[in-house]
Amino acid sequence: MSLLRRHSLIFLLFILFSLLWSSPSPLHAVEATLSDIIVTNTQEDLLVFFGNQGCFTREMEEAILNGIPTTFTIIIRLYKTRTLWFDGSISSLRLEHTIKYDSLKNEFRVTRSEDDNDELVFKDFEAAKKSMAEIINIKVVPLEQLQRKSQYQLRVKAELEKVRLPLYLHYVLFFVTLWDFETDWYTVDFTY
Repeated sequence: MSLLRRHSLIFLLFILFSLLWSSPSPLHAVEATLSDIIVTNTQEDLLVFFGNQGCFTREMEEAILNGIPTTFTIIIRLYKTRTLWFDGSISSLRLEHTIKYDSLKNEFRVTRSEDDNDELVFKDFEAAKKSMAEIINIKVVPLEQLQRKSQYQLRVKAELEKVRLPLYLHYVLFFVTLWDFETDWYTVDFTY
């Protein structure tokens, strides 16, 4: 191996390690969590409320302000727990919250699947983010589908839809994946 080639290889390895060392570590990233999960009911339906904390990173906010639509997917599943057998699935919901920034009108447009995708318009970014992160008054299942004095488990999870870039840009712009997130499954056990 020639001296020039060896120096080129060392220089390339130095650049590679420098990039890896300076890139944000998942250990230093803010972790998205679900909080304040409340399971309650009306006379007809089982309802759930909760919030999504730490779901907006600085990189995500910059991408939204640059016009990249961002979608959160919220998964809600209800199971009847059984001791000697697999839990029985009763209900599964998939909600989508999407935010888009209109730079010409300087407003944020939020659509929420549970609101029939009606568009909510915000001038304030903080209010738009709050609308994206809150899950309020979601009907999980009619109470007639539940049995009295039975054990149930509600499982909830949130994830950010992966950004899809055109052509092969996702190979060049690998840092975009640094703001993808997915929470753990959160569970609430209750007796109806």
